[in-house]
Amino acid sequence: MAEHLASIFGTEKDRVNCPFYFKIGACRHGDRCSRLHNRPTISPTLLLSNMYQRPDMITPGVDAQGQPLDPHKIQEHFEEFYEDIFEELNKFGEIESLNVCDNLADHMIGNVYVLFKEEDQAAAALQALQGRFYSGRPIIADFSPVTDFREATCRQFEENNCNRGGYCNFMHVKLIGRDLRRKLFGRYRGYRVSRSRSRSASPRKRERDYDRRERDYRDRDRDRDRDYRGNGRRNDKYDREGGRKRHGSPVREGSEERRARIEQWNREREEKQ
Repeated sequence: MAEHLASIFGTEKDRVNCPFYFKIGACRHGDRCSRLHNRPTISPTLLLSNMYQRPDMITPGVDAQGQPLDPHKIQEHFEEFYEDIFEELNKFGEIESLNVCDNLADHMIGNVYVLFKEEDQAAAALQALQGRFYSGRPIIADFSPVTDFREATCRQFEENNCNRGGYCNFMHVKLIGRDLRRKLFGRYRGYRVSRSRSRSASPRKRERDYDRRERDYRDRDRDRDRDYRGNGRRNDKYDREGGRKRHGSPVREGSEERRARIEQWNREREEKQ
């Protein structure tokens, strides 16, 4: 029985734990979900909820005043935000992956996921972000159970054929340009394009895959917004500096170990009840 429960943990067959929260760290039902959201007490991944505010959030290609926006300006706006966030979080340690959701559903729109190399780096960043603001809005940060973005990302979106659009329940990751990616991640030793999302692929295949996704993504935006013109907006900087508090670095866990630990939390919770 125990082996069976372990084998279905975090899957659709699991009637106790929410599979979407386990895979993507977010659920459209939120606290009203009928299944458990096992929030980790430590993780190498942070979720900054609804942090990215794209200039055409209300209507694609149009700003809040109803003026058309140039898709190139929208991309510049995003890459300025991405670089700003990366440089701030990089102060706390090596970043393996920084992903921003392009989804439209309330529980995923503008979500920023940052995967650090070590858990203590994520803990230090989380501590420093408490009580801080970005672009006039409070930063809502927490540990996320997501450590493998291959399971969290919509494969159909990467192949440019997701029929759910922006309301898909899996991540539609917004891409940055290759030059910016090299600038930011190239500082790390042994860097390869998109290494954290395709660890099993060869370096050459990873580069080809990233180039294809980037090309498809830009073509999709260009087709959608080809007639729009306008100006993007720069993001403001952080409103205040936060303190830093270092924590010890627990041993990194794989998926099976994380599932076993969450099962243990469930048992302890049931015993207390």
